[in-house]
Amino acid sequence: PSLAPPAPPAKRRRGLPPAVRIAAGVVAVIVAAAVFAPWVAPHDPLDLGSFDLMSAELPPAFMAEGRLTHPLGTDNQGRDLFSTMLYGARVSILIGGGAVAVAAFVGVVLGLLAGYFRGWVDTVIMRIGDVILSLPTILLALLVSGIARAISPSAGTAEWAPVILIGAIAIHEWVQYARTVRAATMVESSKDYVRAARVMGLPSLRIMVRHILPNVLSPVIVIATINLAAAILTEATLSFLGVGMPPTYPSLGTLIRIGNEFVFSGIWWIATFPAALLVILVLAVNIVGDWLRDRFDPRREGTR
Repeated sequence: PSLAPPAPPAKRRRGLPPAVRIAAGVVAVIVAAAVFAPWVAPHDPLDLGSFDLMSAELPPAFMAEGRLTHPLGTDNQGRDLFSTMLYGARVSILIGGGAVAVAAFVGVVLGLLAGYFRGWVDTVIMRIGDVILSLPTILLALLVSGIARAISPSAGTAEWAPVILIGAIAIHEWVQYARTVRAATMVESSKDYVRAARVMGLPSLRIMVRHILPNVLSPVIVIATINLAAAILTEATLSFLGVGMPPTYPSLGTLIRIGNEFVFSGIWWIATFPAALLVILVLAVNIVGDWLRDRFDPRREGTR
């Protein structure tokens, strides 16, 4: 009798590809430098008393008129550009990460409710999501930021601007999480262990939090990683348009906006170095996010 062919051996899990390792290392270095900016930066760009207008617009140290005390030059206010970039990256990462955290929390909660209860709850949540997705991210963020500034003049200050930006970005991004969690919750809620929990009389909140939520978090982590890069770019765009952080407490987008005014005057470094840091950070985060998506998506198993 013919024997069935043996099952193919399980594929060994390959380690991180070199590109992902490099990208993860770049993200770790930038995040660490931004978090510890007060100790890493040679100058404090937030100290208004340290501004030296006589040292404004100095070129990088590798140019003829550059100084070693300012390796990447200075901006139009005399601030050390390297130090200002570290503080700017700190603000951009904080706002981007905060927006992703808020959007993920709201999206997961609403997705669980829509997928578990269905009916009119699902209809209301998803229709609100459809309306929000019909507006571009930047347009909706500009609208929210503009309304906040019109209601309260303090919305543009360094204390409230990050909160406004986080809310403006998160209000558009939660829909992706809600849709993903809703679909996964519908699948999980039809399985036997959820039905058994219902028969046992467990409260719906406990079933969703203790039983369904742990099984739908994997795609949320992937989406959050990818959306982090988009959130950082959105914050930079808003700051570039003048509705983000104030110039006295700059982010990467604010530095690019300031430097853009001097590019055609030959003072290219004010915009170039922050833009390069933003591109490197976003590219590295996207590479890690793409790897996580491929890693956790079973449909891509055959293509890896």
